[in-house]
Amino acid sequence: MSPPLADRTIEHVTCLGCGCACDDIAVMVEQDRITAVRNACALGEAWFGDGRVPGETHVQGRTVPLERAVNAAARLLTAAERPLVYVAADVSCEAQRAAVAIADRLRAALDALGGSAAEGILAAQRRGRAGATLGEIRQRADVIVFWAVDPADRYPRYASRYAVSPRGLQATEGRSSRTVIAVDVGPSRGPDDADTRVTIAPGDEVDSLGVMRAIVQGRLGADDERFRPATELARRLLQARYVALVADGEPGLNPPPDADRAEALLGLAQALNGPTRCALSTLRGGGNRAGADQVLTWQTGFPYAVDFARGYPAYRPRGAGGTAAELVTAGEIDAALVVGAAASVPEPVARGLGRVATVVIGPRASAAPFAAAVAIDTGVAGIHEGGLAFRMDDVPLPLRPALPGPRAAAATMQALREALES
Repeated sequence: MSPPLADRTIEHVTCLGCGCACDDIAVMVEQDRITAVRNACALGEAWFGDGRVPGETHVQGRTVPLERAVNAAARLLTAAERPLVYVAADVSCEAQRAAVAIADRLRAALDALGGSAAEGILAAQRRGRAGATLGEIRQRADVIVFWAVDPADRYPRYASRYAVSPRGLQATEGRSSRTVIAVDVGPSRGPDDADTRVTIAPGDEVDSLGVMRAIVQGRLGADDERFRPATELARRLLQARYVALVADGEPGLNPPPDADRAEALLGLAQALNGPTRCALSTLRGGGNRAGADQVLTWQTGFPYAVDFARGYPAYRPRGAGGTAAELVTAGEIDAALVVGAAASVPEPVARGLGRVATVVIGPRASAAPFAAAVAIDTGVAGIHEGGLAFRMDDVPLPLRPALPGPRAAAATMQALREALES
C-alpha cells in the first residue's frame, strides 16, 4: 500500500452533489481522508463524505483480480443477444464516452439518467429552447420566477450563487435589484421569501401558461376571472428587463412528467424574448447527468434511449419502448452493463436489472442494490478522478480530484472495450 500523501487543501474543486456543480469548493484532506469541505452546502458535504470508497473486484460474489473480472464482463456481454448499457451518476464524460463506444460495439440499447428529464428534452427538440448560462442569469436577470419549485430543497446554493442574491452587471445591488416571484401549483411551491406569490390550480397550469403566452404575444387582451393570476403575472413580466423562468427539469416519475407542461414553459420563455428578454433555467440533478445528455448527443445524435441493434444509432424515446425502464419491464434485456454509481439507478430499472446478468463498473459497484454478476469498484468523478463534467446549464467544468482512489472508471471502461475487441 502506498504511504498517505501529506495533509493538504485542494482549492477550486467541483462538487457534483447537485446540478449546480459548484466549482468554488475547498477540500481539506488529512491522512488520505476528507476531513472538511469549505463553501459546500449540506448536499455537497454528504456527497464528498470522507472520500472513502471500496475498491473491490467481484465475479459472482468472489474477489478476483481486475483482469479476470474485465474478461468475465467481456464474455458475459458478448454472449448476450440483447444487451443494455446504462449510464448512471458520478462518472466523468470520458467514462460516458467509453460507455457509448461499448454500446456501439455490442449493438446494445443505450440509456442514461437523462431520461428523468425526458419531457423537457423532447419538447426542446420539437420547438427549440430559449436558455442561458447561470452566469448570464446572475449578471442580467432582474425578475426571477420560480415556477412550482423551491431550489433550496434540492439545489441549496442556486439562489446564493446565481439567481437571487449575487450582484451582477445589471443587478448591482444583488437581491434588492431583483423581484422574486413564486408560482405555487398545488403542493409544489416557490420560495417562502418571494416578493410576490401567485397561486394556480394544478388543473389550470398548462392553460395558464398558454394564456400568459397569448397575452405576451398580444393575442389576448380580455380578462378571464379563472386566469386572472396568470394574466396579472404575464403583464408584470412584460415590464421586466430580463426574466429568468426557473422550473424543475426532473419533477419525478410519480405522477409522470407532463409533456404539455414542458412545452408550455418553453413557449412562454420564447414569447417573452420578443418584448423583453427571458431565459428558461431548467433545474437538473447532480452526478454529471447533464454530461451524459451531452456525450450521448455528441456521439449518437440523441440524448437518451438510443438503440444500436441495427448497427447504427436509432432513437426510441419514452413511449417507443426504448428506455431502460421499458426494456427491462418488457423482458427484452438478457444482459446489462451499468456504468456509474449503481445506487443512482432508478428503482424501476434496478428492479429489472436484478433479473438479468449485470456488470457494474463504477463507485461502490460491490454494494449495488441489485445482484451483479461482475462488480468493479472505481473512484468517484470529482473526488478521486479528473476529467470533465457538465453543470445543469450545459457548461463543461473540469474536475479536480482531491484523493487517490481505486481504479479509474474511464480506464476500466477502456480495458473492457479492448477485451471486447480482442
